[in-house]
Amino acid sequence: MSLTQPVASDHQLARLLQIGIVLEEVVEARASKHAEESGETLDPAIGELLDHAAAESADHRRRLEALVDDLEAETVAFEEIQTLVEAQYESDEDFDGILYDQLCNEETAYKFYDDLIEAIEASEVSFNVDRDRLLDVLRTIREEEAEGAEEVTTLMEERR
Repeated sequence: MSLTQPVASDHQLARLLQIGIVLEEVVEARASKHAEESGETLDPAIGELLDHAAAESADHRRRLEALVDDLEAETVAFEEIQTLVEAQYESDEDFDGILYDQLCNEETAYKFYDDLIEAIEASEVSFNVDRDRLLDVLRTIREEEAEGAEEVTTLMEERR
């Protein structure tokens, strides 16, 4: 399975959307973990950023799950998808600092959605989910990931 080629089936699309779900779970879990571990010592602006990132990732996950449900395609076990995510996007690496970690998460998700949109647009397959709705959801999520990366970058620059 590669995002360098057009999406060829509902099954492949469902699997790719599941990767997006796992990416969102990773972002949500890491943001929550950073906020919890830092507790009261956390800068309020960073705390707000992490809370927003966790809530946004939960929303993205729900939207992606709805698309997978609409596909009515056979899905793959989440453990297998999580392994693919870690291998492709290195989501299990440690990064220095909360903001660097969050920036990496946002950029990784943005790149994934950008690649997925490109692979769907290159596909001539008719999916069991409305293509316009599918692309609209993915483009909205991609834009929100880009905005998240910009927010983190701005916060990092303010701290220099």
